[in-house]
Amino acid sequence: MKTNSRTGFHEGELLVQQRAGVTLEARRLEPMLDLPDLSGGASRFLGDRTFAVLTGRGSDGRLWTSPLRGPVGFLSASGRTLRVGTAPVQGDPLHGLAVGQQVGLVAIEFSARRRVRVNGRLTDAGPDWLEVEVDQAYGNCPKYIRQRSLVAADGPGGVEDRVERSTMLTDGDRGLVTAAETFFLGTAHPTRGVDSSHRGGPSGFVRAEGNQLWWPDLPGNNMFNSLGNLAADPAAALLFIDWTDGAVLALSGTADVSWLDARPPRDETETGRRVRFTTEAAVRRRDLTLRARTG
Repeated sequence: MKTNSRTGFHEGELLVQQRAGVTLEARRLEPMLDLPDLSGGASRFLGDRTFAVLTGRGSDGRLWTSPLRGPVGFLSASGRTLRVGTAPVQGDPLHGLAVGQQVGLVAIEFSARRRVRVNGRLTDAGPDWLEVEVDQAYGNCPKYIRQRSLVAADGPGGVEDRVERSTMLTDGDRGLVTAAETFFLGTAHPTRGVDSSHRGGPSGFVRAEGNQLWWPDLPGNNMFNSLGNLAADPAAALLFIDWTDGAVLALSGTADVSWLDARPPRDETETGRRVRFTTEAAVRRRDLTLRARTG
């Protein structure tokens, strides 16, 4: 018997699943959303990671998605508690993250193409640590994860002080976005929490038009956690990283899903779905710990 109202699919996820015609397939996966026990395999996977992505609301009230980098063991999980041995750095839009809010985290191993999503409530925090009471934790398939090897990082050093903020995308932003093979998407539901997810595809799969971005929704696990959240709340956050020089582009805005009856050329969805994001705020900085070699 479920003991937490956050387990199971919410109305946005059910709506998208129904429109996509995958209700029965998704129902088989619903037990993955039951209250988790992070002991065992999940704990070992998280404990071996050196990179994760966190979504939450900054001091400006906006939804943002931020990188977390640390040595092996900086993520420590037991039962329903996740301890994070770092926190968003000075200049990051989630620096000084407020305790009590819902957050979503995805830990990813690029080299083995594995990832685990962890959603819950931020119960405590310090200058260089976070603690999360976990409501959901589950793995995702390896689809669209570009293999890369992160450059070793023993701590949070290498962060430049210079931070740029704006409400508009620059030509440089659009260049980073359209070259990307990986980005991260943060979404939220009004009552059911926050989620971080990975998105990947060939270079150029994200398009930029003025202050808007769009990308094809590629086939996935049919749970539609992100698109389901967007059906209930359009708030969204994107994170792009240039893995050659550590440039970080964080975007906050709104997103919606288009369902296409006739798919135009260069639409790789195989699904007839596109997600369009409108930028309302952008933060640019550089973190030399966020570098990787592909292959």
